[in-house]
Amino acid sequence: MPADRRPGLELSIQITPQAGDCPADRAQLRRWVRGALRADARLVLRLVGETEARALNTTYRGRRYVPNVLTFAYGAPAAGEALQADVVVCLPVALREARAQRKRPRDHLGHLVVHGVLHAQGLDHERDEDARAMQALETAILHRFGIGDPYRIR
Repeated sequence: MPADRRPGLELSIQITPQAGDCPADRAQLRRWVRGALRADARLVLRLVGETEARALNTTYRGRRYVPNVLTFAYGAPAAGEALQADVVVCLPVALREARAQRKRPRDHLGHLVVHGVLHAQGLDHERDEDARAMQALETAILHRFGIGDPYRIR
C-alpha cells in the first residue's frame, strides 16, 4: 500500500445488551480501530458480556475463563485483499480491570481495542522481544489519542 494512502476499513461495531454501558461512542471505537490499522481490513468489533466471552474462549481457545479481549483472524490475506478478523471485547471484564488498575474505563477499552486490532494484523506477544515491540507500538498509538502508557505500573 502506498505510504500516502490510509488503509481501507469496513467495520461492523456490535454492542450486545449484556455488555452493559460502553464508556466510548461508536465514532471513538472506529477511531481506535483505524489508529491501529496498517493494512486494508474488514473487521467486526463486538463488545459482549461475560457469558458470550467465556463461551467463545472455551469453544475456540480451549480456555475456561472470561478473557478481556479475543481476536479471530481469518488467515493471511492474499495480495491485494483485505485482512478479515473479529475482535471481541468483554466489556464487564474491561471495566473491572480498569477499576483494579486505577485507569479510566475509556482508556482501558481503547487499549484493548488497539491490542485486538494489532493481533488481527499478526502481531503477538508470545516471545519477550515480540511483546516489547507490540507494547511499544500500542503505547505510541494510544499516545496519539491522549491515553497514557497502559503498561506503566501505577
